[in-house]
Amino acid sequence: MRKARDVIGLPVISVDTGRQVGSSQDLLLNEEWEIEAIQMQVKMWFSSVTYVEWNDVLALGEDAITIPSEDVLKAMEDDLPLFSLVGGHKKVKGMPVITVNGQQLGIVEDVYLDDLLGKHVIGYELSEGFITDLKEGRKWLPVPETVILGEDAIVVPVRCNEQLEEIFVSKVE
Repeated sequence: MRKARDVIGLPVISVDTGRQVGSSQDLLLNEEWEIEAIQMQVKMWFSSVTYVEWNDVLALGEDAITIPSEDVLKAMEDDLPLFSLVGGHKKVKGMPVITVNGQQLGIVEDVYLDDLLGKHVIGYELSEGFITDLKEGRKWLPVPETVILGEDAIVVPVRCNEQLEEIFVSKVE
């Protein structure tokens, strides 16, 4: 398991030239909780935002993300039907996770990616607030089979309340 925040900020290296073409700024997710693209950091103030489609990623390593060449970089379109992890108007971080019966389980602080290539989101790291995080720690919730990624909340089945697990989060974070 790997946290998405460990992917953000990694350098993106073109393997045909060995040149760093940028670094990852955000992960763009579809409604099936799969990464569709990696948004790149803007190099200069007035340059356009670029992204790399996930299918063009060769490897997601611990120290870098590799792509075949700079040719796979694309200009960001405003109407992409994707959710971003940390930025933009459709961001997942900070969204409340609510059960169908109206119980709030927490706020999304991070997501966990699968071990393979890291494309699938397999769980959420939830916070109930700063004080609760310090006293009890954060919670981990595996992504349920049915989940609605809405505009203002993530809606999960009622049984998800029983699936919450405590995780240790360092007080330095």
